[in-house]
Amino acid sequence: MDRTRTSALAAWAAAGDRKPLVLRGARQVGKSWLVRDWGSRRYAAIAEANLERRPEIAACFADNDPRAALRRLEAVLARSIPADGSALLFLDEIQASPQVLAKLRWFAEELPTLPVIAAGSLLDIALADPALSMPVGRVTYLHLEPMGFVEFLLAVGDAPLAAWLQRDVTLATIEAGTAMPPPLHDRATARYREWLLVGGMPAAVNAWREGRSAADVSSIHRDLLASLRDDFAKYASMAHRGRLDAVLASVPRQLGGKFVYRAADPDDRAEPLRRAVELLCRARVCHRVAACSARGVPLGADADERRFKLLHLDVGLACTSLGLDLRTIESAADVSLVNGGAIADQAVGQLLRLTFPANAEPALHWWQRDRAGAEAEVDYVVAHGARVVPVEVKSGATGRLRSLHEFVAERGLVAAVRIGAAPPVVQPVDAPLREGRRVRYRLLSLPPYLTEELPRLLDGFLASEGPTRGGAGTT
Repeated sequence: MDRTRTSALAAWAAAGDRKPLVLRGARQVGKSWLVRDWGSRRYAAIAEANLERRPEIAACFADNDPRAALRRLEAVLARSIPADGSALLFLDEIQASPQVLAKLRWFAEELPTLPVIAAGSLLDIALADPALSMPVGRVTYLHLEPMGFVEFLLAVGDAPLAAWLQRDVTLATIEAGTAMPPPLHDRATARYREWLLVGGMPAAVNAWREGRSAADVSSIHRDLLASLRDDFAKYASMAHRGRLDAVLASVPRQLGGKFVYRAADPDDRAEPLRRAVELLCRARVCHRVAACSARGVPLGADADERRFKLLHLDVGLACTSLGLDLRTIESAADVSLVNGGAIADQAVGQLLRLTFPANAEPALHWWQRDRAGAEAEVDYVVAHGARVVPVEVKSGATGRLRSLHEFVAERGLVAAVRIGAAPPVVQPVDAPLREGRRVRYRLLSLPPYLTEELPRLLDGFLASEGPTRGGAGTT
């Protein structure tokens, strides 16, 4: 199966100032497979050492001499590891011996011709240890997420549709009404419904592409969820396993809204539940969507750590946790209404994480105003260059986007995005506000299967709006 991060690996390998690369991501998202698949085509050989399976290998890095470490590895692995760039050194499950991470700086400085990749599933938990000395500036990070919709299309043999979405859907074709003719829109929507159920975990996608049933895929999801819970034992000393179970089980039920500790366990205290949330986020089993005022970039500068949403690792796993099946999703007139819109919020957030650069930690934000009598919220707020762009996940007419109207007016914006079921369109908005005022701006409406294309489409959309203007056309 093709993974889009392959291009990032190729760029890293070709760079003249290449540093050791650390691949970060949750368990079972395909980190090891990606390195082996790409590396087998790029290098004459791969020297792989799994530090979880063979913890004694960590002793090969006892000092700060990379050449000596390489000779020890050759002796332990009983194979030659040339340092001339013809072979790849792959250190898998490196979180089992995090002290080895600190040794990577010496490979960058003294053995730069040897390509080195390290990967780990619980790496962020290890990195949180203040006693660990990380080689700042001496390694490169690459983040791997579950497979997105485009990768899903490639996996199930729908490469022409993937190419159309990436090449032929432009702002010009959207404005001309030719971006997604009805047959293409219907096909993309049907495939997107499949992706909602199957999700992006490679094992589930592979089963679906082989023609196995939705019930088989759900069984794989349950096994994956069990393996994620089994990992809890590895950090049970930091949080009670029962709390971790309670929080993880609660995440699918609370999708789309502010996460409430009491809803996870009404009999427990907030502080230990907070620690459980933090650990699940470090393990990348969950992802935090931080509330922010969105008055400018960077969005995280004024994030409110007390108010956040939580996304599950994967939409397919979330659907299985909620007991949703393919019939439920296929029969829904609008997938943004499935489970009260929670699944749509999860899916769009999961795809938005894929829009970040490969070496950047994905960080999502939303906006909420909880002032009595004037409550409002916008599902996501993204930064595009120096511009703040609200993204609302909702179907229906523009008149129903009251929170979006309020946000655009308050921030003096001229453009916004809605993710809904209809084909893509650019339309002017002239909507009423409180106290007889009105707001005017332009709205880019996209179907959810185009979420991954948002940065590219925003280039043209925001350029056509010119610089941010105060007042957003309010009267």
